[in-house]
Amino acid sequence: MKVVSFTGKSGTGKSFQATALAQRRGFDAIIDDGLLIYKGQIVAGSSAKKCSSKAAAMRTALFNYEDHREEVKAAIERYAPEALMIIGTSDRMTDIVAAQLGLQTPEERIYIEDVTTEEERKIAAHYRLDEGEHVIPAPVGQLRRDFAGYFMDPIKQFINKARGNAVEDGTKDDDDDKDGKNDRTVVRPTFSYFGSFSISEQVIRDIIRIAAEKYDTHLVVVDRMNNGKQINMSVTIDVMAIRDPASVDKCIELQRDVFDALATMTAFTIESVNVRIRDIVKDREEMLSRRLH
Repeated sequence: MKVVSFTGKSGTGKSFQATALAQRRGFDAIIDDGLLIYKGQIVAGSSAKKCSSKAAAMRTALFNYEDHREEVKAAIERYAPEALMIIGTSDRMTDIVAAQLGLQTPEERIYIEDVTTEEERKIAAHYRLDEGEHVIPAPVGQLRRDFAGYFMDPIKQFINKARGNAVEDGTKDDDDDKDGKNDRTVVRPTFSYFGSFSISEQVIRDIIRIAAEKYDTHLVVVDRMNNGKQINMSVTIDVMAIRDPASVDKCIELQRDVFDALATMTAFTIESVNVRIRDIVKDREEMLSRRLH
């Protein structure tokens, strides 16, 4: 397995550039922020951004916790990537991560200055340090063209799974792009030691809407709300359901799907997802009629 490092000061846009760089160079795995990302999906580890202090975040990013370290080491062995890129703020940091995970010292070193201009790094630093912005609400199609983010593939897979589509990686769901359904997505950046993480309310709404589409024979979402927390988020979904015992099962399935989607796509800690039946109608025709009005 080839091991390379990708380094740059905090806030210079490493995570923004990481996936595109990995795709260009054929690196099928990334170590970043305490996580192992394999072919665009988080497969092991714990994000340092969940930590309550800078010290704990650093220990997580450096794999100082034994259970965390062993989990990621086992996943690397299981997935056996051909090339793995370690992201860090310095060569010393990436060397420590490599040693902690039982990997060889990176044989190639790539620096953020190699792949971005000074102006691009200034812009990245502004949004990270001054604005504290970590969520990118943008069309999925635009993200595929212009943005390197870890959650492009999982969101695409979730949308296709929710709608029952069998779309291979690298293809485009043109119908969704045309009608604007895929109007926002989430990109998870590296932990910021400055400012706080936030996630657009619209992003949460979009995830719920997409998850609910496959249950529209029995229920429709009429309202959504969350507790406003980015850590330990609680979400409540109000639905209108037809008078059918199966509707209860559909609510339970929707609850599970939304919980899994939020946890996977945002990497935040989801405390709870609740589904409440606000209204009951006799059949689907009445449900759709009342939804329109």
